[in-house]
Amino acid sequence: MQVIGTTNTKTRKIYKMKVICLINMKGGVGKTTLSVNLCDCLASRNSAKVLLIDIDPQFNSTQCLMSPDEYVEHLKNKKDTIINVYDRNVRPIISTVDGIDSSTPKKLDEIEPILIKNNFSLLPGNLELYRIEMSPGEGRENKLNKYIKLINEKNNYDYIIIDTPPTPSIWMTSALLASDFYLIPVKPDPISFTGIDLLQSIINERKENLDLKIECCGVVLTMVESNTRVYKDALKFLNESKWKKFKFAKELPKRTEIARSQMNKTFILDLDDSEAKLNLAGITSELIKRTNDGQK
Repeated sequence: MQVIGTTNTKTRKIYKMKVICLINMKGGVGKTTLSVNLCDCLASRNSAKVLLIDIDPQFNSTQCLMSPDEYVEHLKNKKDTIINVYDRNVRPIISTVDGIDSSTPKKLDEIEPILIKNNFSLLPGNLELYRIEMSPGEGRENKLNKYIKLINEKNNYDYIIIDTPPTPSIWMTSALLASDFYLIPVKPDPISFTGIDLLQSIINERKENLDLKIECCGVVLTMVESNTRVYKDALKFLNESKWKKFKFAKELPKRTEIARSQMNKTFILDLDDSEAKLNLAGITSELIKRTNDGQK
């Protein structure tokens, strides 16, 4: 890591760019909460330039960062979303005045993220992803990787975080192709832990078939209620498994306030919750260290 220049009198840290996808086949494990708040902490506390790409068709990360009115206005103004990366087809436009014309998709390097706050940008998600028929072998799964390389040449991001859908889909494959590392958020319960091994087998299959170099940078426990028997049993299971070395030291606690506030564009660092803020800062610091130590 280098340190150069200043931004608003604050030291600007420069990292070798890393792409990290957050991945889990089970929904409701706090993946979006972790994605959004990692980006905020990287930007706010670590002065890193961050891009969050919402590749989940449910676009939950986008809903945490843009109000419904803002999002509708964004679409009305024909501003970019993740759909622009994948939908590369020329579209017919029928006008009663001009007849039939066509709409040509933007070049990948013309697709612009939006600035959420200082050092933190977003390429919004889009429900229309469900409409795209994308089969392995047609090349669309490589579009995200190509886009990231092009957009980083223009913007010099330090970290690009990809929020993925909770399914073993072509979207997951696309995220794996584009990433250097994957991070697994896990809710500490027996069902969630059972799914980790299955997830790993699917990722290993993708790595072998596609010759991927992506590496696991860890497992973060989320939505933690540390005083429960379920948590203690889950922690015991984790510490006795092969995943012990991947476990992050800090955990993201379960808080009603976190769930409520994130839909109002409020981050964990904005809350009056010292434990949650301390744990998020610890998770972020460990992510930086693990990805630096493991950087290829």
